[in-house]
Amino acid sequence: MTEQQVDLEQDTLEVVGRIQVASNATFLGRIGGATVVYKPVAGEKPLWDFPDGTLAGREVAAYLVSESLGWGVAPRTWLRDGPLGPGMVQLWQEQDRDQDPVDVVPSTAARRDGWRVVLEGSDADDEPVCLVHEDSPSLRRMAVFDALVNNADRKGGHVLPMPDGRRLGVDHGVTFHVEPRLRTVLWGWVGQALLADELDGVRRVRAELDRDGEDGLGGRLAALLDDAEVAALAERCDRLLATAVFPSPERDMPAVPWPLF
Repeated sequence: MTEQQVDLEQDTLEVVGRIQVASNATFLGRIGGATVVYKPVAGEKPLWDFPDGTLAGREVAAYLVSESLGWGVAPRTWLRDGPLGPGMVQLWQEQDRDQDPVDVVPSTAARRDGWRVVLEGSDADDEPVCLVHEDSPSLRRMAVFDALVNNADRKGGHVLPMPDGRRLGVDHGVTFHVEPRLRTVLWGWVGQALLADELDGVRRVRAELDRDGEDGLGGRLAALLDDAEVAALAERCDRLLATAVFPSPERDMPAVPWPLF
């Protein structure tokens, strides 16, 4: 059975294993011939700054923004019932383990062409190292996407290098906070001008937010987020369009997640 023949929202979801490295209960599953990631709401750990039981909806909301941008930043993500109750389901992505779009390297190797330095530090042997990421259109777009959804947890391990050169972002549960929460390893373009196609993507999202109903982004997000969170997304769109540059860290919140990967 091909993925196109599978009803991803209605066919039986079978759990085949648990993904142990995840902070919330996360499972590998199958729906017909499609491999998926399944995160039941019941397995979400409470957070001090996000309402309980909302992370699955935030992951779906992030996917909807990715689709509105037109950039395919996030894999297909949706809400449905499963053997452990309702939760987020996402198509599994087989990444290329030989590619490292985000890395920690010796400082002597950090400033090579095609890479951006995010921060400098020391390793366990007190040797100087740098956190770097590639300077690529895919990661630039992911950084814009993260700024829009206010992603509080863009770790290096949440950037999936695909065999065809695309970069996909996953784990978008801590997004859409009304206050600045952007924590990311993709700070390499701080203060640099956004490109025309990046601004066009933000304009698409902003325009779609004004569309209510089942087919409009505003209406679909209203079913997943509260009104203040949707309004804050619109304000972030307006701010990016007004400044036309990559944002900088705000307030006293940590600028990068920990651990970095």
